[in-house]
Amino acid sequence: MKIRKTILSALLVMWVMPLAVAEESAPAAAAPEGEVREINDIPADLLDDPHVREELAVNEFTAPSISKLFDTLQFLMPLPILETELKLPERMPLDRADLAIELGFLIADGFLMVQAEQLEKVEDLAARLTKYGKALGAGDRVNRHAAALLDSAKNKDVAQLKKELASTQRDVETELVILKDADLAHLISLGGWIRALQVATVAVDKQFSPERARKLMREDIADYYTESVAGLEPRISERPNYLAMRNLLSGLRNEMAIEDGEDPKPETMKEIREQAAKLVELALERKQ
Repeated sequence: MKIRKTILSALLVMWVMPLAVAEESAPAAAAPEGEVREINDIPADLLDDPHVREELAVNEFTAPSISKLFDTLQFLMPLPILETELKLPERMPLDRADLAIELGFLIADGFLMVQAEQLEKVEDLAARLTKYGKALGAGDRVNRHAAALLDSAKNKDVAQLKKELASTQRDVETELVILKDADLAHLISLGGWIRALQVATVAVDKQFSPERARKLMREDIADYYTESVAGLEPRISERPNYLAMRNLLSGLRNEMAIEDGEDPKPETMKEIREQAAKLVELALERKQ
């Protein structure tokens, strides 16, 4: 009887498994032509190659691309690189959430280096990315990109540098999902956005125009990150600095909302600049 049951169980597995594999590997239904697709309410223009991410089966954890966040900065030149220069402590944090958000800052600074053509700084950046990647459990993936960053900097290949930085985020994100640390993937993106916002607000405040300011008035992005912080696991979201960040992000959403026919005001831009600077301070507060 036991032998018979074993044979029946084996046959059942052989019959069911191909069906399960077929269902998992079946391509997702294509979106209707002209329809803008969003994943988890992420603004569609912040998705970096969503088809690749779908193939990696991480679409439910997808976070906005730091590369896409920096696309806006090309419209805000010149960028105040020296004025907004940021140096993280040499000693890496011990907490994984702190590691993740600081990694986002580092990737963002990589895009700033490329934008400012400060390619001599890429070597130090690659070394720090490697250390942070290793600490998060994604060392092998980051090592490959760090080596490619050095080659691209040596060849002054700006386009490839940007590609490698974007790929670094995607690959670390994928590794974190595999390690069941999807919250950290969102923190990497959050760190990148906060750094981009800091630089952008200073650039617009120094050379204000309604057109330049309107590039930053993205209440949908502020909305996304407000909910993203609220949705983190309690050990992170209930830290005092994250509670304060959530309140600031909610206020930013209101500051960035502009009625049809209205122009952004210089005083509003100054307020957003101050809030962005405070976000940087809060984001870089390490767990004691």
